[in-house]
Amino acid sequence: MSFTLSANISMLFPDLPFVERIGAAARAGFRAVECQFPYAVPAEEIAAALKVHSIVMNGINTPPGDTFGSAALIGEEPRFRDDLDAALAYAQAINARTIHCMSGMTGGMTAQARKTFLRNMAYASERARAANLTLLIEPLNSVDRPGYFVSRSDDVVGLLQELRALNVKLLFDIYHIQIMEGDLLRRMERHWPHIGHVQLASVPHRQEPHLGEINLAAILQALKDGGYRGFVGAEYNPHHHTLAGLDWARPWL
Repeated sequence: MSFTLSANISMLFPDLPFVERIGAAARAGFRAVECQFPYAVPAEEIAAALKVHSIVMNGINTPPGDTFGSAALIGEEPRFRDDLDAALAYAQAINARTIHCMSGMTGGMTAQARKTFLRNMAYASERARAANLTLLIEPLNSVDRPGYFVSRSDDVVGLLQELRALNVKLLFDIYHIQIMEGDLLRRMERHWPHIGHVQLASVPHRQEPHLGEINLAAILQALKDGGYRGFVGAEYNPHHHTLAGLDWARPWL
């Protein structure tokens, strides 16, 4: 098996308290978990649960605040550094491998927001390198998140090429990319060197990834055939009960 499925416990097993979702994911066969915003739960509680269940934490997001991140917010560099510090400390405490640096609501990729983002991410790259962490940039579709800094994977790759930081990668979320750009297999192939993480959900309802319009089997086979060795996150809202909807995942667990 080339890649490892990761259960996003911010969305899966919603009927359980947050920390208990770690054990539920392990019992379901996942070898990794990830989450969006773990900051309301003490890091030591999460670290203890990960150890008990012999499961790893793939990644977390920077704190969202009320602007869905801060990496591209003009004049908010001190806030971004505080957000980064919080995420780095938390990631190290739970031995996470990646941090998704949320960019913020800028009204799109304006020239000044772009400059702000590149400055902030150059700083973040150095901090993450010292901690042996990979940073991720995710495009969020403009249907769900209008006004977010970046909504297309092609634009993220352009930023990465300008940044030239090997530890900053594209988060290839097929839900967002299908809505905004489509052509998933060829786009994945074109962006392959820049992909640091993959996430799955169906379109249009962001449920189990085999539902809806995406050919999930083709996506997973392409990842396997291409030798992708990273994590593939199950980040979706279960249609009914999480366990009842995991048939799509069982051949890959």
